[in-house]
Amino acid sequence: MTRLVLVPGLLNDADLWRDQIAALAGLCTPVVADITRGETLGALAEAVLDAGGARFALAGFSLGGIVAQTVMRIVPERVSHLALLDTTMLPDSPGRAEERSNLIALAHNAGRFHGFGEKLIARYFAPEHRTDAAMTGRVRAMTARLGPEVFIRQSRLHRPDNREMLKSVTVPALVLCGAHDLLTPPQLHREMAALIPTARLVIANHAAHMTPIEAPEVVSGALARLLGR
Repeated sequence: MTRLVLVPGLLNDADLWRDQIAALAGLCTPVVADITRGETLGALAEAVLDAGGARFALAGFSLGGIVAQTVMRIVPERVSHLALLDTTMLPDSPGRAEERSNLIALAHNAGRFHGFGEKLIARYFAPEHRTDAAMTGRVRAMTARLGPEVFIRQSRLHRPDNREMLKSVTVPALVLCGAHDLLTPPQLHREMAALIPTARLVIANHAAHMTPIEAPEVVSGALARLLGR
């Protein structure tokens, strides 16, 4: 059975993929990579390889999608299928880099690290889900479990330009995002899918950035179709 390595995003753990693990367990062997420890994208890619073994399918969400692209840079021959969800192939813009630096500075002051507050809920969730306590509570719980040290470590990671690498992808690929994603918008994913010769694009209508939680059936179904290719 195909081994599917699921890579969470910034301040996410295995609970991000809870619904996909349950839905896909009969189709593949889902495992979640731990990307909370390394100081570089290369180190996080090694964590993915440790979880995946000799050959595996790979799905990365947000920061996890950047890690998945790093794996494709290093050892593309070990990946059988690739899914990139709510992520980017671009480096930080100057404005985004400045924002990230400011958030790191705040996180250094443990008393001011609030994790996932109302402002972030508005950025990460579609309007219809912003008052859904079960959905937002899952993200708040992951943020609380991982804390400021993981946030700082992951935020400091260098985000490279992966556009040229994506043109070389030959395995079946999925590019997916939420229609209301403000952080990594649909147009960015259209451009990403256009770069990958084998990509199929899926836009989840009732989701913003947190598609595995907001649109679990859409994500699970898209991954199942990917694995069938």
